[in-house]
Amino acid sequence: MDNLSDTLKKLKITAVDRTEDSLEGCLDCLLQALAQNNTETSEKIQGSGILELFASLLTPQSSCTAKVANVIAEVAKNEFMRIPCVDAGLISPLVQLLNSKDQEVLLQTGRALGNICYDSHSLQAQLINMGVIPTLVKLLGIHCQNAALTEMCLVAFGNLAELESSKEQFASTNIAEELVKLFKKQIEHDKREMIFEVLAPLAENDAIKLQLVEAGLVECLLEIVQQKVDSDKEDDIAELKTGSDLMVLLLLGDESMQKLFEGGKGSVFQRVLSWIPSNNHQLQLAGALAIANFARNDGNCIHMVDNGIVEKLMGLLDRHVEDGNVTVQHAALSALRNLAIPVINKAKMLSAGVTEAVLKFLKSEMPPVQFKLLGTLRMLIDAQAEAAEQLGKNVKLVERLVEWCEAKDHAGVMGESNRLLSALIRHSKSKDVIKTIVQSGGIKHLVTMATSEHVIMQNEALVALALIAALELATAEKDLESTKLVQILHRLLADERSAPEIKYNSMVLICAVIGSESLHKEVQDLAFLDVVSKLRRHENKSVAQQASLTEQRLTVES
Repeated sequence: MDNLSDTLKKLKITAVDRTEDSLEGCLDCLLQALAQNNTETSEKIQGSGILELFASLLTPQSSCTAKVANVIAEVAKNEFMRIPCVDAGLISPLVQLLNSKDQEVLLQTGRALGNICYDSHSLQAQLINMGVIPTLVKLLGIHCQNAALTEMCLVAFGNLAELESSKEQFASTNIAEELVKLFKKQIEHDKREMIFEVLAPLAENDAIKLQLVEAGLVECLLEIVQQKVDSDKEDDIAELKTGSDLMVLLLLGDESMQKLFEGGKGSVFQRVLSWIPSNNHQLQLAGALAIANFARNDGNCIHMVDNGIVEKLMGLLDRHVEDGNVTVQHAALSALRNLAIPVINKAKMLSAGVTEAVLKFLKSEMPPVQFKLLGTLRMLIDAQAEAAEQLGKNVKLVERLVEWCEAKDHAGVMGESNRLLSALIRHSKSKDVIKTIVQSGGIKHLVTMATSEHVIMQNEALVALALIAALELATAEKDLESTKLVQILHRLLADERSAPEIKYNSMVLICAVIGSESLHKEVQDLAFLDVVSKLRRHENKSVAQQASLTEQRLTVES
């Protein structure tokens, strides 16, 4: 290591007088020392003050530039050397060198920048601001025959693409075209994997999604799926998963999704349909998720339901009742839920037997499946009185809903259960449904739901409770009393932050509950007249009118 000290001294001198041969010799010695013991050599370099001189050596004219960049790249492998490299002002001259024509200079410069900025979002953001993305994309296009340079660019893209600020810059380049071109040429699994690692974060951006679709990425992915679907090799299974996942990701953009749907005639859409009856779980999953993504607008949903997609999804669900692949169950239920949104589809799906298919998963203990199951049923019964009545009289379902209304660890499941309970009453307006819900202990959950922080849920609860009080007050009276409903309504009416529709429906409910002697007494004890008379001057006309009506009712009944 004494030789190293001499080399560092000599380097200081030659760095000043710029004798290229001597400089090259010193740099070779340094690279040798770094190869033998990187950490110790890096510490000595840091202590010697040489780093500050490197900035002036990084010039396009010098024949030693590639070696200087190589030394920096090796040194910056150590975390403790990265900040000293930044402090020595090395980033700016390195970025300048990315315009070099020399492939070795480009390679070592890319390595040096990559190592200095490794794992530092702030430094990577600095590089983005200095415009390295368009430069690197250009390099990838020019030097696509150079495997080492290509790899360097891909590693850089992989790191930079993680940052949100990079997406806009990437979108303004022809990165999609370059990556797809490169992808088509790759046969090695590892190289494809590297390109996938860049594509996945980039494909989160809608503009880039569309560019990738237009550049023909989907066709490449479909080809991979076809090649790998029957293989049991680990690499092939991994590639099938990555390829089909990426395909689903591309469908998350509205424009890219519509482009691939092509009015339901698109070859991509047709191919995805063929994945659903496949025996490969990964393809079944990707197929169902793709359908869920295609089902993001009414036109697509109507077309798919008319063309038999529901039967395919029900067949898929049926295969997973017993062996229970949770991700496939979740994906198929997501697709059915989305398909059930257009009004015209609801009756068709109900008569196809979707509710029966969905109810088979009532015993599931998996919150994601429970959540989608509830959402699907809620969409199906929207304004479908007969279906709502049928489901609302299903004691097993209602008991399960009441149980899930207490799933405190899973807010989504809890919220959806409450909303479905309320929906069963609102859409059926059936005394039998109300009796089933009262007997199963559902009232307390609807009253709690009326205090939700979400106005839409509060409102749904109040409308359901008003129907209960109008149709089956005697049956529900005890539960409404024990849940302190009247006090809650008083609070909602007195609270200035309550939305107009909440105030309106609270008053409708008050008028309904005073038909019960015990609840009427509570209303009188709480001096509701004061609160209600103030609301007659409310800026919302409906609230003001309802306040006048409620005031009259309360006065007459008192």
